[in-house]
Amino acid sequence: MPTLHLTGEPDADRLLSESPLALLIGMLLDQQVPMETAFAGPEKLRVRMGGTLDARTIADADPEAMAELFKESPAIHRFPGSMAARVQTLCRTIVDDWHGDASAIWTEGEPSGAEVLKRLKALPGFGDQKARIFLALLGKQYGLDAEGWEQAAGDYAQPGSFRSVADIVDHESLLTVRAHKKAMKAAAKG
Repeated sequence: MPTLHLTGEPDADRLLSESPLALLIGMLLDQQVPMETAFAGPEKLRVRMGGTLDARTIADADPEAMAELFKESPAIHRFPGSMAARVQTLCRTIVDDWHGDASAIWTEGEPSGAEVLKRLKALPGFGDQKARIFLALLGKQYGLDAEGWEQAAGDYAQPGSFRSVADIVDHESLLTVRAHKKAMKAAAKG
C-alpha cells in the first residue's frame, strides 16, 4: 500500500493511500482550490457520509442531500453544488463501467499505460491534462507498473519535475510544485 502525503492531514492522506476511489475524487476536485483542499475533500465526504466512501452509495444518494454535505462548513469545495454533482457523476460511471471498483480502471485486464490514459480520459471531469497527471501519480506513487505509463503521462512522468500533485511527497515538495504552477501561470499571462 502506498503512503501518500498530499494534504498534510494524516486521516485524509491515509484515506487517499488506501482508497483508489478517494484518490480519483480528490483528483476530480483538484480545480480552482488549493491541492491540499481538493485532496482532503474525500475524507470530509467520508466522515459526513457516516464513515464510508463507496461509489454506489455516492452515486445513488439524493443529489440535494449530497450538495448539502458538500456545503457543510468547512465546504468540501469552493463550488460545492456543482462539484457534488460531478462527484456523483464520476461515481455513477465507476459503478456502471467498473463494477464500483475505481482501481479496475488501471488494473482490469492488465492495461498498458496508453490504455489506462484512455480509460481515465473517458471519466467525467477528466480531460487530457488531468488524466496524464493522475496517470503520473499512479506511476510515481501508487505502484502502477503498466507498460508505457511514462510515455502516456508525458512530461508529468519526468522524475523530479515537480509539475503536479504526482510529485508531492512531503511539505517541501508541495511548496516546490506550488511555485512551479505559479511560475507557469505567470508565464502564460505574460
